[in-house]
Amino acid sequence: MSKTKYGLNTICTHVGEIKDEQFKGAVSPIYMSTSYEFDGVDVKRYPRYFNTPNQEYLSKKIAALEHAEAGMIFGSGMAAISTVFLAFLKHGDHIVVQNTLYGGTSNFIREEFPKYGIEFTFTNGYEVADFEAAIRPNTKLIHIETPSNPLLTITDIKGVADLAKSKNVITTIDNTFASPINQNPIDFGIDIVMHSATKYLGGHSDILAGAVACNHEHMHTIWNVAKNLGGSLSDMTVWMLERSMKTLALRVKAQNRNAKKIAKFLAGHEDVKNVFYPGLKTHPQYDLAKSQMKGFGGMMSFELADGLDAMKFQKELKLIKSSMSLAGVESTVLSPHKTSHSLLTQQERDAIGVTDNLIRFSVGIETKQDLIDDIEQAISKVKDKKLQAQN
Repeated sequence: MSKTKYGLNTICTHVGEIKDEQFKGAVSPIYMSTSYEFDGVDVKRYPRYFNTPNQEYLSKKIAALEHAEAGMIFGSGMAAISTVFLAFLKHGDHIVVQNTLYGGTSNFIREEFPKYGIEFTFTNGYEVADFEAAIRPNTKLIHIETPSNPLLTITDIKGVADLAKSKNVITTIDNTFASPINQNPIDFGIDIVMHSATKYLGGHSDILAGAVACNHEHMHTIWNVAKNLGGSLSDMTVWMLERSMKTLALRVKAQNRNAKKIAKFLAGHEDVKNVFYPGLKTHPQYDLAKSQMKGFGGMMSFELADGLDAMKFQKELKLIKSSMSLAGVESTVLSPHKTSHSLLTQQERDAIGVTDNLIRFSVGIETKQDLIDDIEQAISKVKDKKLQAQN
């Protein structure tokens, strides 16, 4: 493809596809081989080296979507995150980590870094000043997540990137909740972007994968560690991810529209205590989110009014699934304290606002009124059962 600038849907559909030169099929062929010729070839391909044909070409799509020079795919989001961290941190180094982020990342840092002698500081907040206060002479990396999981806090991407550059510190971001359709951190100065590709990139709740995008220099550093850790994935999964990403922009934009309408509905509901969604003008970082996001995403969290049990509410839903993970075409809810943040202690969860009554809502592509009706009937049933129990 000779044109250098394409629209989102064209990038999703065509960049990174493998042309079927033999049979002229409309979709990329799958190369399932785990063994390739090594002599007289331009590329010595080996699955653990992340360079089989399907891996190589899908990485081009990820790089194009994130406005990066290079991309790489991994066996999971945590494989991507852990590999990047270990590629740039060694014994005696220090990392500054945002305090509101995915529980699995927090647990990895707390459990594994002490074994390697890597120092870390979780910020007291998510303002630029909070990151600056945490920087030490041996700080090598700053990691952020915006919007955050599960409270949808918004961090100033450019502010953190500018701060890090002034201190000669590398920046990484978990861009999973936003997706490259809604947010491109590299445009704001972030060095390395990471995704759980299981979520929006895959979008159909049927694959497990991770992704990284950055410049060639950083990618070479990451690859040198990745090939040793072995967090690659099968080419069947790679092919499924490339297929799924063809509809990425269409899916995400539909989820954006649904989520904004439903967030407004929940915010005005008498039986909903709090709604956390950056697309609401009442969100404390609404203006910041608007300045760095192209869409506000399909993720939100909310708390029911006092006395209404979150778990009982989820059991009463008929259409919305009570389910692990997020970002599929189907709407799902879960309780973070029992899932994504279950590895944290109660004290740690309380400190970041992950209450037992918090519900994380991944809005799908269904008709929005059907989702609203499902929420209404579930709340009504929980309230009725509460009254019956009191009588």
